[in-house]
Amino acid sequence: MHFDVIVIGAGSMGMAAGAFLSKRGKRTLLLDSYDPPHHKGSHHGDTRMIRYAYAEGEEYVPFVLKARELWRDLEKETDRELFLQTGVLNAGIRQSQFVQNIISSSKTYSLPLEVMSPQEVNARWPGVTLPENYIGCYEPTSGVLKCEDCIEAYRELAEKYGAEVLTNQKVIELSVHGKKVTVKTEGQTFTSDALVVSAGAWSGSLLAKLKLNLPLSPVRKTFAWFDAPQDLYNDSSCPSFAVETTQGLYYGFPSINGSGLKVGRHDGGERIDPDEPVAPFGEHEEDQSDLAEFLSGYMPQGGPLKYGKTCMYTMTPDEKFIIDLHPEHSNVAIAAGFSGHGFKFSSVVGEVLSELILAGKSEQDISTFSIRRF
Repeated sequence: MHFDVIVIGAGSMGMAAGAFLSKRGKRTLLLDSYDPPHHKGSHHGDTRMIRYAYAEGEEYVPFVLKARELWRDLEKETDRELFLQTGVLNAGIRQSQFVQNIISSSKTYSLPLEVMSPQEVNARWPGVTLPENYIGCYEPTSGVLKCEDCIEAYRELAEKYGAEVLTNQKVIELSVHGKKVTVKTEGQTFTSDALVVSAGAWSGSLLAKLKLNLPLSPVRKTFAWFDAPQDLYNDSSCPSFAVETTQGLYYGFPSINGSGLKVGRHDGGERIDPDEPVAPFGEHEEDQSDLAEFLSGYMPQGGPLKYGKTCMYTMTPDEKFIIDLHPEHSNVAIAAGFSGHGFKFSSVVGEVLSELILAGKSEQDISTFSIRRF
C-alpha cells in the first residue's frame, strides 16, 4: 500500500506531524509499536511543563513561543482544554547559569517574570521553602500541558483529515532508495514518497537501518505523586516548579484535581535498552528516597508517597534536540533526542517536520538542532 508520507512513531512529535501533513493534503500513514497515547515511551504521566523564559538557552524562546501559538490553535480546533495556567516557579542560586539564562531570556524577549527573594517566595506560597542563597523566578503565564490529551487531540485531527493510524505495528525493516521509501512491519509492507522518523527511544535503532548512527542514549527516569495538603499544594495555590539544587535539578506540578503533588528529577538516570522491560518504580531504593528528600527540603509539608511511574528520556550529548533532514535522503525528516525537555515543543516540531517534508526547509530557525553538529 502506497502513501505520500509514512510517519514512524506516533507519539508527541509524530502525531503532531501526521496532523499537519494530512491537513495539508498529504496521504499520511502513522505507524506505532503501541497505541498512542500509551505508557511505554516518553509522553505519559498526565502533565508536562511549558515555560517561556528558557533556562536551557535563549535560542529556544522563539521556538516555544511558536509552540504556544500552535497549542492554542489545537485547543480551538478540537474544543479541548489542553493548557492549565498554573504559573511556573524556577529557583536556584542567583549566580547559576540556570537562573541567569531565565532572567536574560525574559529580558531579551520581554517575557513577564518576577524575580523573588526566598522570603517573598515563602510568603506567597507557604508550601515552598528556599535556601537563603536562592532566588525564585516566577513566570505567571506559564503552566501545564495535559500531555496525553494533547496527543489524543492531534490524533483526532490527523484522522479527521484522512491520516491512517496503525497501532501495535513494530517496524522490522526500513529502506530508502531514491524517492521510494519501504517500511515493513511484522505483517505488512508499505511504501511512500517520504518518511518521518520520530520514534523516541527507538529512533537510534531505526535510523541505523538508514546508515545514520546518532549519539542517542535512552535512560530510565522516575516521577511520583505524593499526598499533600490541598490548601497549600493545589493548582490554585501552588505553581508548577523547577528547582536546581546541589543534588540535581528537580521539577514538579501542583496537585491537580486532588491527584497529589507530582515530583521528578530531570538529571541523571540509568541507561537502558528500550526493547527490554523498564524496571518499575520502586525497584531501586533511590526511586522514592531521592524525591522524598527533595520534598523534605523544599516542600516540607508534602506527605507520603501515593504512587510512582517510570518513563524514558532519549538524550543527546549536548541535550539539544535533533530536528533535520537525513544527510543523504532529502525525503526523510528526523525528530529525536529531546532529552527530557521536548514535549512542550511537539506542536511546533510537528509543523516543522511537515515543512521539511513539503518544502525541504522550515520557516523556523532549527539550525541549533542540526544533525551535522555530530
